[in-house]
Amino acid sequence: MVKVTLKDGAVREVEQGMLVLDFVKSVSNSLAKKVLAAKMDGKTVDLTTPITQDCSIDFLTFEDEDGRWALRHTASHVLAQAVKRLYKDANVMLAIGPAIENGFYYDIDMEKQLTDADLADIEKEMRKIVKENLKLVRSEVSRAEALKLFEEKGEKYKVELINDLPEDSVISLYTQGEFVDLCAGPHVVSTGKVKALKLQSVNGAYWRGSEKNKMLQRIYGTAFEKQEELDAYLHMLEEAAKRDHRKLGKELDLFSLHEEGPGFPFFHPNGMVIRNELINYWRDVHRRYGYQEIKTPMIMNRKLWEQSGHWAHYKENMYFTQIDEEDYAVKPMNCPGGMLVYKTHQHSYRDLPLRLGELGLVHRHELSGALHGLFRVRNFTQDDAHLFLTPTQIEDEIQHTIDLFDEVYSTFHLTYTAELSTRPEDSMGSDEIWERATSALQNALEHRGLKYIINEGDGAFYGPKIDFHLRDSIGRTWQCGTIQLDMLMPEKFDLTYVGEDGEKHRPVMLHRVVYGSIERFIGILIENYAGAFPTWLAPVQAKILPITDKHMDYAYELKKKMFDLGLRVEVDDRNEKTGYKIREAQVKKIPYALVVGDKEMEDGTVNVRKYGEKDSNTVKVEDFIAALQQEITTKADRNV
Repeated sequence: MVKVTLKDGAVREVEQGMLVLDFVKSVSNSLAKKVLAAKMDGKTVDLTTPITQDCSIDFLTFEDEDGRWALRHTASHVLAQAVKRLYKDANVMLAIGPAIENGFYYDIDMEKQLTDADLADIEKEMRKIVKENLKLVRSEVSRAEALKLFEEKGEKYKVELINDLPEDSVISLYTQGEFVDLCAGPHVVSTGKVKALKLQSVNGAYWRGSEKNKMLQRIYGTAFEKQEELDAYLHMLEEAAKRDHRKLGKELDLFSLHEEGPGFPFFHPNGMVIRNELINYWRDVHRRYGYQEIKTPMIMNRKLWEQSGHWAHYKENMYFTQIDEEDYAVKPMNCPGGMLVYKTHQHSYRDLPLRLGELGLVHRHELSGALHGLFRVRNFTQDDAHLFLTPTQIEDEIQHTIDLFDEVYSTFHLTYTAELSTRPEDSMGSDEIWERATSALQNALEHRGLKYIINEGDGAFYGPKIDFHLRDSIGRTWQCGTIQLDMLMPEKFDLTYVGEDGEKHRPVMLHRVVYGSIERFIGILIENYAGAFPTWLAPVQAKILPITDKHMDYAYELKKKMFDLGLRVEVDDRNEKTGYKIREAQVKKIPYALVVGDKEMEDGTVNVRKYGEKDSNTVKVEDFIAALQQEITTKADRNV
């Protein structure tokens, strides 16, 4: 008998050699129907794995990331099997087929060029394979046996993969019906578990990601446990396509991207309105939370970056230049400049916490293939802040920072989840410093009662961090805010403060951003609001539509009155029908269209049509302006 420890700490004795699947059934038959894989001593395994020694076992369902990956990995094998069945005469050779976030793919070399119509045929064959409910059987063979098998099958890519492994390797294979694949696993027990699937696209992909190799066909798909979950996901993708910030950015004339500056966005007047309103709001909030604003240079000497550790740990992401025959770097982060500002004065414990905020333009090298609208760029403005504090102030300051985050995110009606990211492999500092810093962040989260997950190894090279993942209006998440605890930079820059005892002490530092990147945050807001920004952010808040030329003077008088009050208003004076002008204002997602004709001129009113609504109502000009000002002041959402 061997002992199995469950996630809740319960210990059960089972016969040595019992399969994990049988063990799950012994615990709960209803649970066994949901479990897709398991974690044995922290390693994800098939349910057909035997239990040979004392161990811990966690059951994985579709709710768990590793459970989803096992299901989608199996879906990729179903895809490969379907292609092999359908295109026997196309010399099909399989490359790799992993699960990925939200789906799976398989890279395939074949003589036929696949089309969308072919994807429908492949998907139909996949459903047949699912219905056959074929068991996935794992086997292990020697490297020589694996080479012989795949050489006989003409699978040259599999042969290349096997040849890269050591000669004494034990190779794992998975068989389902007539189909055998080279694979490390894990998988679900049978193809019948892949109940809801969809093939999405076929693209080109170089073998092993190198343009020196042959271009293969990569078929993308996704799989879910239930059809309704798949339908919801596909609906979300449709919504996301409609909301694509690159498409809306062009339609609403917000920003553009040019070959002359790849990865360097150009903001147009409409985009600058949104950007400046976000900055104005940022400054207002930070003033109320006790921050002082600074600005540091964009280019600084190599010695500074060597001192900070960026030269050793971040060099491949930086841009460089020479000045007076010395090496300089364009800043990828604002923190070293903030250190120099701190050092210009001798500080007392009475000065702390000292909160220095900076809207700093930073440059980071991104590969051209990774660039994506405003989401992945090469220069962006970080709404940065560096907080210098005593060790005893750490938790209070983290709570104070989260209070600020809560206020900002609630203004945009965004909710969030938190992740605690721990020490990465490429890091500075001792184990003791990292343990202290990580514990401080963890304690702050737990004392606040904030639910979080641990993201192992994803901290910054100088310290652990809390990342805030925002959820938008269609359910997607975006990593924006972060709080990083740093006990290393103050040491490297010899930062001190005079304590109550009159002696010099080392401050602790927090790095934090709220928006993260103003450019990226604008992209997120474009998609979250589908371009229909709250009135306080809208580039044009009201469009005045005179019915005929004789109403022009009234329209322009009204515009001046509103403009002088700080409102963003335009007159559509084109010789077009009123209905056309109203539709145009709707397309541009302008919050209010104000129609003015004879009656409005006579009564001092405007006929108001709100964006997205069919009905209109006539109100006094003063009443409309007061309501609009109130909506802007309170930063009300359009849907509230």
